Amino acid sequence: METSLAVRVFSGGMNLALVLALAPLCEGILRKVTARVQSRQGPPIWQPYYDLLKLLGKEDLESGESPAMQRFASWLSLAAILTVALLVPMGTTPPLSGAADAYLLIYLLTVCGVSTMLAGLAAGSTYSLVGMSREMMSLMTLEPLLAVAVVIGVVHARSLRLDVVLAGSAYAHAAWPLAGLLMLGVAILAFQALVGRLPFDIAEAETELMEGSLMEYSGPKLALFKFTQMAKLVVYGALVVSLFAPWGSGLPVPLNLVSLLLKLGFLVLVVTLVAATHARYRIDQAIRYYGVLLGVSLVALLLALYGY
Repeated sequence: METSLAVRVFSGGMNLALVLALAPLCEGILRKVTARVQSRQGPPIWQPYYDLLKLLGKEDLESGESPAMQRFASWLSLAAILTVALLVPMGTTPPLSGAADAYLLIYLLTVCGVSTMLAGLAAGSTYSLVGMSREMMSLMTLEPLLAVAVVIGVVHARSLRLDVVLAGSAYAHAAWPLAGLLMLGVAILAFQALVGRLPFDIAEAETELMEGSLMEYSGPKLALFKFTQMAKLVVYGALVVSLFAPWGSGLPVPLNLVSLLLKLGFLVLVVTLVAATHARYRIDQAIRYYGVLLGVSLVALLLALYGY
């Protein structure tokens, strides 16, 4: 039992260290590639690390309607995304997946969006409230997509245990189910919106809402929100990879980590190219887009329930 506990603590530390190290790096790669695509020099890849350290060293100013709620929302966002990191395979066996079910994962993914809504509500400014309303509309249509993807995995795996659902047996086996193929397409088309990147960064929209829900934030609280946004790219990417492309996860520890990093690198590159070549959608355009994807995902759920 002591050995098992030590292994869980080690794998949990590895997952958290991977997210803490990779999230700013992926953001730096995204910025650099975006600049190159747009014929600019761009900042150095290490710039996000410097930005976070600078924000953490600034004075923690309180300028919103409810400072206590602002502090709570910033820490809640960080806690939610790091807890999800303990449930998703990232080169090691996730330490909490065997003790969690699929519904806990869905709740935690929802909390990530709710924390941003609380931030906008606590700030109280006009722009932050508009950003909060956009975040709420996106949350109501985007989060069900992830929920349906996980539930279809539950149906095919015939288990609510998260480690069974994320083991790769739910989707990626020899004969891919039709529902799995539909959800793979939905996941690819929705991933850009799930991580809040152009053209779906509508809740922030710097040129319209001046960061929206985060307008009244600065210093350490802003650093926590910024890191959470960076970490979403890594954690959500690992979740999508675990559900739809788990090949290589059964390799020895160094090799399965390399496999994960290669797949995450591919996702970051796709997100970057889409963000660099598309203009921001209006909120009504985005909602219609999300609605179509949600409709397809519900069709996939019905097919999964009937064994297809």
